[in-house]
Amino acid sequence: VQLEESGGGLVQAGGSLRVSCAASGGHFGSFSMAWFRQAPGKDREFVAAITWSGDNQFYADSVKGRFIISKDNSKNTLYLQMNNLKPEDTAVYSCAASLRRSTWVQDDYPYWGQGTQVTVSS
Repeated sequence: VQLEESGGGLVQAGGSLRVSCAASGGHFGSFSMAWFRQAPGKDREFVAAITWSGDNQFYADSVKGRFIISKDNSKNTLYLQMNNLKPEDTAVYSCAASLRRSTWVQDDYPYWGQGTQVTVSS
């Protein structure tokens, strides 16, 4: 499966942004999906994950209550709605897919997009 992110950009602190991840080449409805991010000089970290059906989601503590992950199997697209953004949310956001159960472990995801840059100004 191929994954392509879009929707990144520059936003002021307190603002909102939605990034998307379009999938092709596989049965999207079978995949558990996740978002990870990597800030400059830091390791890539887990942000949010969603089950193949979209019925269950879980989040890193740092984004809980501010970010919402969703999955539209009819459009083969994964979303991450980011609200009340903070400068520390600045990072490259990448989506990932797995045919196994959704986890927060990046090594569990064999399929990755290239990432989209999100920059939050103070």
